[in-house]
Amino acid sequence: MRCLIVDDSADFRDAATDMLGRAGIDVVGVACTAEEALARYADLHPDVTLVDVELGGESGFDVVEQLHDADGPTPSVILISTHSEQDYAEMIAESSALGFLAKFALSPNAIRGMLAR
Repeated sequence: MRCLIVDDSADFRDAATDMLGRAGIDVVGVACTAEEALARYADLHPDVTLVDVELGGESGFDVVEQLHDADGPTPSVILISTHSEQDYAEMIAESSALGFLAKFALSPNAIRGMLAR
């Protein structure tokens, strides 16, 4: 499985890349802004894209919709955050994302489970 991580925290990107890589998920790219996310997605065509809800001054929800509006196959996007799912429940339900994973619950099995829905 090929993964793109979109998060403004370099520490999180590094830790997630390491953890996912050890479990056989190949992190093919990372981005920290909406613009970078769209460019990396277009270049890399990942199987799954993890998008932080809060990207500095940008909204991860906007990134999800921009990815879905881009040319090509419908992307598999999972929203992630340090905050609780309840904090964003309405916006998650209205988004085009497959769902939400709290960063502390992020794991290869959780990603695979969400993709299998």
